[in-house]
Amino acid sequence: MSLWTRITAAIAQIGTSLGAYLSQLAERPPPEKSVAFTIGMIALGAKMAKADGRVTWHEVEAFKQVFHVPQENINHVARIFDLAKQDVTGFETYARQVARLFGGQHAVLEDVLDGLFHIAKADNHLHEQELNYLARVAELFGFSDDDFRRIKAQHVAGEGDEDPYAILG
Repeated sequence: MSLWTRITAAIAQIGTSLGAYLSQLAERPPPEKSVAFTIGMIALGAKMAKADGRVTWHEVEAFKQVFHVPQENINHVARIFDLAKQDVTGFETYARQVARLFGGQHAVLEDVLDGLFHIAKADNHLHEQELNYLARVAELFGFSDDDFRRIKAQHVAGEGDEDPYAILG
């Protein structure tokens, strides 16, 4: 049974409580191929897009660039995305869940954060609320303030603190 087939089957059971469903799935390995990870990523991406108060077409397209969805499953992903983008509330639950799925695998979690930065920058403006969202997700992923500054420096130019040694870690 493919990942997308399992997601399709799971959607019928989800209803509007993604958080409760996601927590039930958390124990199933491998994490990067799990329904819990997939739903968590869709929810984090949607809530990132909503962090500045509105979701733009550019942010939806950026999500599709980060998270490649087979055409036959786009409607299912859109349903989860639409539920999650209603507001930013609850993003911490998804961030904790994704962090738990990957334990200390900071490289994977940094890739997730990079994808969220990509979505945040899609409308050509990084809003303060988006930066706050990203900083909180980084904290929940277990990154230090220095780690977050390093990751942020790779995405945000012109703030005067782009020390190349900091960016390279």
